[in-house]
Amino acid sequence: MTQIPTKQQILDWLADNPGAGAKRDIAKAFGIKGAERIELKRLLKEMAAEGLLERRKRSYRDAEKLPPVSVVQILPPDASGDQFAHAMEWSGEGDPPRILFLPRASDPALAGGDRILARLQEVGGEDYGYEARLIRKIGSAAHKVVGIFRKTAEGGRILPIDKGADKEWQVEPGQTLDARDGELVEAERAGPKGRLGLPRARITERLGDPAAPRAVSLIAIHQHGIPDDFPDAVIAEADAAEPAPLGGREDLRDLPLVTIDPADARDRDDACLAIRDDDPANEGGFVLWVAIADVAHYVRPGSALDREARNRGNSTYFPDRVVPMLPDRLSGDLCSLHEFVPRACLAVRIKIDSAGNKISHRFTRGLMKSVASLEYAEVQAARDGAPSERLTPLMEEVIAPLYECYNALTRARAARQPLELDLPERQIVIDEEGKVASVAFKERLDAHRLIEEFMVLANVAAAEELQRLRRPLLYRVHEEPSPEKLDALREVAEASGFSLAKGQVLKTAHLNRLLAQAEGSEFDGLLNITTLRAMTQAYYHPQNLGHFGLALRSYAHFTSPIRRYSDLIVHRALIAAHGWGDDGLSPADIEVLEETAKHISDTERRSMAAERDTTDRYLAAYLADRVGSEFTGRISGVQRFGAFVKLDETGADGLIPVRSIGREFFHYDRDGQALRGADSGLEIGVGQRVTVRLAEAVPMTGGLMLELLELEGKPLPAGGRGGKGGVRGRKSAAQKARDRGVARKVKRSRKK
Repeated sequence: MTQIPTKQQILDWLADNPGAGAKRDIAKAFGIKGAERIELKRLLKEMAAEGLLERRKRSYRDAEKLPPVSVVQILPPDASGDQFAHAMEWSGEGDPPRILFLPRASDPALAGGDRILARLQEVGGEDYGYEARLIRKIGSAAHKVVGIFRKTAEGGRILPIDKGADKEWQVEPGQTLDARDGELVEAERAGPKGRLGLPRARITERLGDPAAPRAVSLIAIHQHGIPDDFPDAVIAEADAAEPAPLGGREDLRDLPLVTIDPADARDRDDACLAIRDDDPANEGGFVLWVAIADVAHYVRPGSALDREARNRGNSTYFPDRVVPMLPDRLSGDLCSLHEFVPRACLAVRIKIDSAGNKISHRFTRGLMKSVASLEYAEVQAARDGAPSERLTPLMEEVIAPLYECYNALTRARAARQPLELDLPERQIVIDEEGKVASVAFKERLDAHRLIEEFMVLANVAAAEELQRLRRPLLYRVHEEPSPEKLDALREVAEASGFSLAKGQVLKTAHLNRLLAQAEGSEFDGLLNITTLRAMTQAYYHPQNLGHFGLALRSYAHFTSPIRRYSDLIVHRALIAAHGWGDDGLSPADIEVLEETAKHISDTERRSMAAERDTTDRYLAAYLADRVGSEFTGRISGVQRFGAFVKLDETGADGLIPVRSIGREFFHYDRDGQALRGADSGLEIGVGQRVTVRLAEAVPMTGGLMLELLELEGKPLPAGGRGGKGGVRGRKSAAQKARDRGVARKVKRSRKK
């Protein structure tokens, strides 16, 4: 009879053979056969009950050790650039051991929150217990859901508030966190489907009344995982900060610099001044000063402030609040260029000729004092002949030269020809009760464009300066459209009767010429939307790949370090390059520059998604009282399940479900971005003008359901079958363009 091993012998064998934990592996190792397996099974169950082993499906392992292959969650890089991971399968006593992730050169970039299947190797003599190597990436952070909790006798259910989410989540008793019925909650997946066939979740946070003021942005913050509470160490560092002294800085306090911002600006990180150049060699030229808050003085590499700023990546702006990258002590005070207060800055002095071309630039680390905190509308009114009382004494010395310098820069802009997609920006005004008071499109003033041109020029100067000094930095990259998207745009353009250059390097001037050709025609909307969709998304990268949209060879973000970590990196690079202090770009910063670029590009997209979702919910709430009203708009997208419409009045996006368009079947044309009626031939395509009725508005999800009434000014055929006076067989601009393209191809083939 084979002797059954002791508990310690089993633990020792498992430690020596971490990859083999099945009962049959243990039985084979100790020569246990037949009926003796029953005794082994009893012993293993006893060890599991005592916590010596963890039962994992059909295998056992030491509960105080991690399995050799395990799922771990990547943590954000620490101050040294090392990435650690959090064990997802720890059942031992106390805190789980630290895991150092060791990436290979061929591994994809991983960001904090990513989950991977990793091979773990136990190590000794280090401040961590395991080293991890990537096997494969399996996703990001645990699936989270934000929704309304409904209490039941069996725990409860969560009704998600995501637009388009139709499945509920089951919450078991003991997993509800004592949430009240109807309360807004955040939860995470808690295993396989439950008894009712619903996915299971455990509530991780109670968010309160979903109808409370400001709940809309709170939902987006939690849905997208945006950090909105500063750790105590970060607040302590910010509170301990003191105003920067003059020290070795250049004294710029006598320059009449001004800030120009929106009326509701939460921070002021850029100031400017234009001076008519008195150099005879630069007749009609200007000297432009752009001064930017010196955030690097307060946020030092490796500090708690720096780690948190990098983690956030950027500030996130909602109609009712801002989630800042930096605590208010810095963003709203020490780093904000308030009037009449000395403030630390990094500034650039740029010489510009009469044609708006940059002749030279010089960077400096200085101390400035703004002479006025101005607003866009106020500055524009002064320029238009109605200066306010405080602006009257600044007109000749400050305001007039600013506009003269801007006029020169517009000449250089016209020669450069950046992409001219002047997209309207919505402004949602929230009242004191947290409700939408008004929705409108922001007016675009020359005062806005003036500041934009100055900031673009300063950003170019920063990129060129660091290139000249051969220093690492983060570029703002916007690559040209992919060949596939460009071919699709060219096909639509040529089929519409317009031309787009082929066989040469694409320039923004070619696209501007195309948009100008289509302006005012029935293809105007189609080509604008198609051009927009052809564009790639901008991102950050340590390699200079150019900025296609701005038609610039070198571009970096320098002008907003209060709200963008990328700008802080550029500031540090300039400080290190010029030897202005010990708070420049550190070796640790440089080592993880590519990872930083990937991370902050991701946080930027996260913020954009959260801001977009919040806007959708506020617009749905604003329109909820107007269900049944008619609106005009334009088809902005088509899918198999329906057509999306952007409404003219508010810019809100709504859906016309395909099932609501008559009683016929609609074919989906993916390439042509159109729906085509099987019986009537009615075509619904991108770019068409429509009149719709608002059928439903759901503030909790931001969803708008629309009913199609008119297409290109014509009523729909009765019953969707194409009656008299309707739009039977009416073609969209996209279909007309395709038909014209087909006709041209046929004509060419006949000539051959």
